[in-house]
Parts: sequence; structure tokens; C-alpha cells
Amino acid sequence: MTEQEPISFPDGFLWGTATASFQVEGAAHEDGRGQSIWDRFCREPGRVLHGDTGDVACDHYHRMEADLELMSELGLRAYRFSIAWPRVLPEGRGAVNQAGLDFYRRLVDGLRARDILPVATLYHWDLPDTLGQAGGWLQRDTAEAFGDYTAAVVEALGEGMGMWITLNEPWCSAWLGYAIGVHAPGRTDMGEALAAHHHLLLAHARAVAALRSGPGNAPVGITLNLGAVRAASDHPDDLAAARRIDGNHNRIFLDPLFAGHYPDDMVEWMGDWRPGLSVISEGDAAAIAAPIDFLGVNYYSPATVAAPERALASAAEGLVGLAPEPGTFGDAYRATMLSRLGAPTTAMGWEIDSSGLQELLTRLGAEVPVPLYVTENGAACEDYRNCDGEVVDTERIDYLDAHLRAARAAIDAGADLRGYFAWSLMDNFEWSYGYSKRFGLVYVDYPTGERVPKASARWYKEVIGRNGLAGRS
Repeated sequence: MTEQEPISFPDGFLWGTATASFQVEGAAHEDGRGQSIWDRFCREPGRVLHGDTGDVACDHYHRMEADLELMSELGLRAYRFSIAWPRVLPEGRGAVNQAGLDFYRRLVDGLRARDILPVATLYHWDLPDTLGQAGGWLQRDTAEAFGDYTAAVVEALGEGMGMWITLNEPWCSAWLGYAIGVHAPGRTDMGEALAAHHHLLLAHARAVAALRSGPGNAPVGITLNLGAVRAASDHPDDLAAARRIDGNHNRIFLDPLFAGHYPDDMVEWMGDWRPGLSVISEGDAAAIAAPIDFLGVNYYSPATVAAPERALASAAEGLVGLAPEPGTFGDAYRATMLSRLGAPTTAMGWEIDSSGLQELLTRLGAEVPVPLYVTENGAACEDYRNCDGEVVDTERIDYLDAHLRAARAAIDAGADLRGYFAWSLMDNFEWSYGYSKRFGLVYVDYPTGERVPKASARWYKEVIGRNGLAGRS
């Protein structure tokens, strides 16, 4: 390993971890919580590995006080969590479930008592199933309901909140949920995905308006899973394929949020996908482009893209991938996703390349007029407890160290990066992978619920304490 010098981060840099309600809370049928689209999706045969559900998850709902103490012991300065819409409004709208709001009130108060900044995400994919059965994100009315839900939450929690995030990774909600079908609700229609995409951005707009008019003055932003998209070569066909993927993954969010319109080239490319473009109404663009205070960035791995007919040429350059099958997402964009032959990967099979984070943050620093936060970054590893009961996850430490160095390099290049949230505080339900993948700094023994801080948790505590990284050799 190349010797690495110690580095420090700017004063006031915000260090945190992140979780999501469906992934950690459990208590799926308690205290008035309604069913979500993920509760339904988990029970559809073949959707989730081993038929796993979020019914118990990490049981955070019942273990909140112990988890708060754990956060304090790890020295966290911030904790990013999500609020479960069906726990607050079981039917998606209508009467508020006070027990649900009280849970989040206790969480916010507990964080404040430990000097940990509460950072709340209003939507991390658990749409109330009542709304889902009425059409979900295909319906404009769902965006309006999200505005009402946000108003109820900010009225109850606004005074104590440190930061608000409207949506987490709306790309996944729209394109994994409606085009590829591996996330709830499991549909496979490109036009529907585009309609869902627009309604999610409209929901963001309605939430921003509700947050601005509610109590408290916490900064408001959105979290996007943006990517460092690279062409496999300088060949015009590869460059065009990478441009299309960048358009779908990055520009189709950044342009409406910060420039007030969808990218012209993507509108032309997607012109035949109905009912997608037909759902746009006058006034939507201005609402979606309402000013926000920061942009959250989730990053795990870069994307290398080639035109399908260039697959053999890419293989000769040490890149491997499969030509997209007819009717798939890649086929729709005429793009093949590649990875470097022999490149290190996480347990998810994702290529490890920290330079992608530096590349992405540097780009955003030049293009986006608001401060940035890395709101998720981490690695799934093959974690296990050794004979001493410990989890020595050196691969995760290596991953985090490299990506934090990349983040610091982006700051040096001009990116206004204000904080970093490791994904995740603890092992949890990993969506269609069930409980088979572990991202946590803290190991969760699922049969007992026991929490065991991994070596990475102790390492991260030291990083927070010194506001930077020690030298490595």
C-alpha cells in the first residue's frame, strides 16, 4: 500500500452516520403504523432474498435508547435517519398517528441531549401502501399528499431539527421501482418510471414549501445518488452512451433542481415514453427549482459505460461487461455498464474506486450553487465475528479511508463539502438483498439484536475525534 500522509478536514466539518426507517426500525405492526409498499413487496414471492421482511429489522423502535447511547459512545456529531410516512400517517393522509410522531420526538430529543445533530429524511422509499395501491408515484396526488405529510411532521418536529432532507435517492424510487422492477412496487415500464420521476421531484417541491412555512429554520436539501459516469473510450459511440447514462442518472435531477428544466437531449431521447412526459404541468418547473440550502450526495461506485456494439473493443482494453438484453434499462439507453477486469469489489459486487467520489464532488462543486454533504458512503463486506467475538473489518476501513481522502482532495479542488455520513450506523435490511449484506459500522446479531461495534466503528470514532485521518503505510 502506498504511504498516506495524515490529513485534516475544515473546522466544523460534520461527521455522522445514516440509517433508514424501514431498514432498522421494525415494529411494523405496532402503535398504529400503517403498511408500506415495501411491506407488501417483501411478501410477494421471489422479490426479496430468503423472503426477508422489515417486520423486525434491527428492532431500533424498541432499542432506541440503547442505540442513542451507542451513537454517543462512537462520538457522532450527527445522525441521519428517516421518518416512516406510514408511521405518521398510516393511510398516507388524514388523521395523524400521534404515537408515531412521539417516537420521532423522543429520537430528536435524545439526539439533542447527547449533542448529536438530528438530520431527518422525510422519504426513504416506504410509501404508505394505501397510496401505493391508488397508483403510487404515477399519480400527481401522491406528491400533494407528501406535502401534507411534510407539513404535519415539521409542525411536530421543526423546532428541534438540525437539517431536513426531502427525498433519499428518488432515482431508485422511480427507476428501480418502475422501470427495472427490483424495488417496490416492482413495475417495469419506462414511461411509468419517467412519470414517477417527475412526481417525486414535484413531491420534493411540495415538501420544500411546507418546510419553509413551518416552525424552525433548519436547512433544507435533497439527497441524490449521483454517479461519476465515464466513457469506456474516446470513441464517439462510447461518449454518446455515457452521455445518455449521465443524463438519466445525474442531469435529469440536477437540471430541473438548479436550472429549472429537464435536459433537452434527454427529453428528446425519452419522447416516446408515455405517460412520462404528459404528466408535466405548467408551473412545475418553477416549483421544483425553488432554492434549497444544500445537496446530499450518495456515492458507492463509479460507472464505466460503452455502446453495446463496442463491447468487444472494451474487453480488449481490460473492461468487462455484458451487452444489454432487449427490453432492459440498458437496452433503452443503448448502453453497456462495464467494470475493470480484476478490480477490487465490495460484497455487493460494486467496483471500489475512490477517485470517482473526488471526480463527482469536484464536478458538483463547479456546477451546483449550494454546499454539499456526502450523505451516504460505505461498503458491504463479508463480516463475521471471530473467536473473540469481534468483527475485524479492515476492508471497510480501507474503503472509508480512501474515500475520505478523495473527499478531502475534492475540497482542495474547490468543492464546498461540509460533512460526511458513513453508511451505515449498523447492519440492516438491505432491500431486495434482505439481511444478506452488511454495511454497518456496528454488527447486528439478528437473532438476538445484539450490537457489536466493529473495528471500523472504533476507527471512525478516532477520525471524528481528530477531525481527519491518521497517516497509513
